[in-house]
Amino acid sequence: MMEPLPVTIRPLTPARWVDLEAIFEARGCSVARGCWCMFYRETGRSVAPAGMRLADLRKQRLRALCDAGPPPGLIAYSKRRPVGWVTLGPRPDFLRLARSPVMKPVDDAPVWSIVCFVVPTEFRKHGVAAALLRGAVDYAARHGARLVEAYPVDTVAHEHDDEMWHGAKSMFDKAGFVEVARRKPRRPVLRLALAPPPRARHKRKAQR
Repeated sequence: MMEPLPVTIRPLTPARWVDLEAIFEARGCSVARGCWCMFYRETGRSVAPAGMRLADLRKQRLRALCDAGPPPGLIAYSKRRPVGWVTLGPRPDFLRLARSPVMKPVDDAPVWSIVCFVVPTEFRKHGVAAALLRGAVDYAARHGARLVEAYPVDTVAHEHDDEMWHGAKSMFDKAGFVEVARRKPRRPVLRLALAPPPRARHKRKAQR
């Protein structure tokens, strides 16, 4: 990996929508532009109205989620420049996961899912995705998550970037995630248990 790029992580808000567009329109993100991180939020076959591209419909739907809140993901900034994106949220937000042969539920535990990363070619191999992962875990914890789940690619060889939107298993391993299922040889399901916030720990201790 090249020298890490210092970044700050911010939730997607309507005021930051243009920054998200800049990421998706950047070099190396053509696959993301066809999905706009909506594929796993859908179920069944999505069909755009006559005269409209499916990619534009998905972009419109993501913008609606952004406008309505809560934020459907996080943006990484290097200074003021947007350099990456991760989509996450409570697992029920991602309808397609329930029917996925790889990512279907392991159990009934309430989890938050970290689904996809988008990092333009220019900023890859600078630790942007790892920073987004740390930010995603922190964000989920602040919003009450006790378990965070991910669906990375397990590989030791270089994969085509189009195969790596879910992130590399090695990145999650370094962040403390553990494997809880594997339905295909290179597609594990990983989880990270989050500690309750300090106030909750104090209250539980007082009740003993």
